[in-house]
Amino acid sequence: MFNQPKKIKWNEAGLMLLVSLLFLSVYFFCMVFHYSLLIPLILIFIGIHLSFIKKATFKMLAQLGLLMAIIIVACHFANQYPDFSHYLLPVSAIAMLTVLLFNDLHLAVLVAFSGSLIASMMLGDNYEMMVIFFLGGLTGAYVVKDTRTRGRLLYAGFLVSAVNVLCLFLFTPDWHIVLKSGYLKEQLYPLIANGILASLFIAATLKVFESLFRVLTNFSLLELADFNQPLLKKLIIEAPGTYHHSMVVSNLAEAAADAIGANGLLARVGAYYHDIGKMTHPEYFTENQLMGGSNKHDELEPNVSRLVILNHVKEGMELAKKYKLNQAIIDFIPQHHGTGLIYYFYQKTIEQSQEGEEVLESNFRYPGPKPQTKETAITMLADSSEGSTRALDEQTPQSIEETVRKVINNKFIDGQLDECNLTLKEIEKISSTFTRILTSMYHGRIKYPEKKNGHHNRKSADKNSAQHSPSQEDHPKDH
Repeated sequence: MFNQPKKIKWNEAGLMLLVSLLFLSVYFFCMVFHYSLLIPLILIFIGIHLSFIKKATFKMLAQLGLLMAIIIVACHFANQYPDFSHYLLPVSAIAMLTVLLFNDLHLAVLVAFSGSLIASMMLGDNYEMMVIFFLGGLTGAYVVKDTRTRGRLLYAGFLVSAVNVLCLFLFTPDWHIVLKSGYLKEQLYPLIANGILASLFIAATLKVFESLFRVLTNFSLLELADFNQPLLKKLIIEAPGTYHHSMVVSNLAEAAADAIGANGLLARVGAYYHDIGKMTHPEYFTENQLMGGSNKHDELEPNVSRLVILNHVKEGMELAKKYKLNQAIIDFIPQHHGTGLIYYFYQKTIEQSQEGEEVLESNFRYPGPKPQTKETAITMLADSSEGSTRALDEQTPQSIEETVRKVINNKFIDGQLDECNLTLKEIEKISSTFTRILTSMYHGRIKYPEKKNGHHNRKSADKNSAQHSPSQEDHPKDH
């Protein structure tokens, strides 16, 4: 704990140094190769704008600086080969990468504009090229936003090509010029290939940028959601009750996140891994205990039980780091408990304490931190709501709704939602979503009459079967 502030300061200093080095590199690059010094000035103003408007960190500025540096280097190499068509440069790929890596369309628009402006300045001050690259980049960014399939990347590339060609035709409405062989070879064909090259570039390099920037895209999240992942397979085998609980929590979390416009896929995948620490001692958690069997905690002192419960967070984080999960997923493990109170064992300790003996509430609270994002906060609420609903003696729509609202209200009063930017309107939507899903899960079942043996019943059955053909209602089914 003592060294943590120093580590944070060192990271910030290191990132600030990296941003400075990137800027100086671009400045000297432009000086040496005689490019306009307006290019580094443009990058400075982008950084200032992001610092004021987006509250960008040095980490984001360094990452964006690297993306812009790719454009600058690519344009420089294009200038070294006179026969190479500048329209082949997949500048739009940088805007598409920005959306995939940062999930921010406003940022992608800024990158698309600045990237196309810098490219046009380096490639002969071609205003027409700047507009084509800019509109192509915007098209690609809009299409790949929230994409979850590789096929959509290719689709985005085709659309970028179509917009490129449309812009070219609008700039040159004279068909006699357009159909000239030189025009086709130098501009039309390269612009058709441009979008496809952009999508292929992203498909080939996205994993590299994910690792380099340490971010999760939808593609990585879908890979983590695969039940053939070693950690999930281990959870299914060693703690099947926790696995089932995690599946229910993930369904609740994803639906609630979608309802308020948060990242539903991140919430779902984070919920898959939020309780992996229970695998170390699964028998100490009720969902993994046999129905009607003994409870391990009955044999332990409340203080010992407290340590077992608290340790599943620490053990979960160690497991996650061992299996090299991204930090965005690891954050779900401590934050889905926040600094919440282990109420059952706290009360049990108070009941068993001697007169005058002090029982500190802080000893029975999770170490935190409180949820820092909407997705981790939703998972916290889903986890508590699912557990409380499952513990009800009778799961009626009214009791489920009351339980969900009580759980969420208690978390709110306890201050667990103070750091995640959830609004009251969003909390109400989350509550309604949980109630709807849990009510449908615990809906009533139809009682089917027992089948009786005997000649009379067989006669009745034969008579009934002759009167109507079999339907879905004739076969017992869990509704």
